Formats: sequence, structure tokens, C-alpha cells
Amino acid sequence: MFKVKVYVTLRESVLDPQGNAVKGSLNSLSYTEVQDVRIGKYMELILEKSDREVEETVKEMCEKLLVNTVIEDYRYEIEEVVAQ
Repeated sequence: MFKVKVYVTLRESVLDPQGNAVKGSLNSLSYTEVQDVRIGKYMELILEKSDREVEETVKEMCEKLLVNTVIEDYRYEIEEVVAQ
């Protein structure tokens, strides 16, 4: 069994209005050292696959459903877990 952590962020070339709003709010709360904020998504998946298939399956899921590859980038981490 595998635990997969998927991190999705907007591409650098894409404006992030939500990140800008959070940055503005932090700055107005006197956190003026904050220069930029980018908002993203985090997902955890538990997969029951053989270790040969996991990476291919995760990439396929990301590109078909979890990520809008036109405006978002992604990365993932795979770790083997013991079933309980």
C-alpha cells in the first residue's frame, strides 16, 4: 500500500489573485516581510497497487483529473505504508 502526497500550484506565469489578497492582508497586519504568496492545493491518496504501477498511475490521475495542466504545476511524493 502506498501513500501519495500531491502538491498543486499555479504556474509562475499565472496570476494568483487569492495569493495577492492573502499577501495584502498579511502586510496590513504588519507582516511586511512577506513579499509574495502563492496558493495551492494538497491531496493525500492511499493506493493499493504494485510498486511498479504507482508512479504511472499517480501521473495519469494528476493529468486526467487532479491538475489543470494548462495553468497548474504539480509534484508528488510516494511512500510505502504498512496496512493496519
